[in-house]
Amino acid sequence: MASFQLNVNNTAHTVDCDEDTPLLYVLRDELSYANPRFGCGLAQCGSCTVLLNGRPIRSCVLPIAAINGNITTIEGIGTESSPHPVQAAFIKEQAMFCGYCMNGWILEAVAYLDENPSPNESDIRRHFSALKCRCGSHPAIIRAVLRASVSHA
Repeated sequence: MASFQLNVNNTAHTVDCDEDTPLLYVLRDELSYANPRFGCGLAQCGSCTVLLNGRPIRSCVLPIAAINGNITTIEGIGTESSPHPVQAAFIKEQAMFCGYCMNGWILEAVAYLDENPSPNESDIRRHFSALKCRCGSHPAIIRAVLRASVSHA
């Protein structure tokens, strides 16, 4: 076991765990964050997405020893009374059915719109093709990202 210093949502944490422990397990089991979520465990679905220095990463496969920088979970981008523009757009478009995968879609959208503030629908479809939503909310999600791009710019 080793001791690791993490900055999650602008809060410093110290955790003791094995260096190959996935970040997802540390966030959920050691630090009690409700998101990200375990989905596939293979970095394929996106439910485990967090931002590391503003870039989306799959926390289910990233060992804690590889972390170097600031981690942002969905709890760190906005609040219920003051949601991030992407969160607000997802709410307006009613883009989530069950909400299980919402973490990945929203955090991926935040990072994507920071890099590409004015995407078109085909850009969005192409960029988000690796994320999974088993409820079939894809049309509403695309509308939400387009709506957020207008308010984000």
